[in-house]
Amino acid sequence: MNVKVYSTPTCPWCTKVKDFLKQLNVEYEEVDVSSNREAAMEMVKKTRQMGVPVTQINERFIVGFNASEIESTLKEAGILKE
Repeated sequence: MNVKVYSTPTCPWCTKVKDFLKQLNVEYEEVDVSSNREAAMEMVKKTRQMGVPVTQINERFIVGFNASEIESTLKEAGILKE
């Protein structure tokens, strides 16, 4: 899986990221950092951020919900066709 979304169940911006990826027909792995401490620590270590959502596309991390950045990164990665 080339796309991961680090999120929590109560985060409205996390829901927006996941809905956006679904609209684009992009498969992703959801990582609930509220119940997975190891994943939460990994996310903080890689991004130096504690907030969610964090979208990982290959080795790139996008903090927050930024539709244009997510879409352009998916295209660059060859996951989303032009």
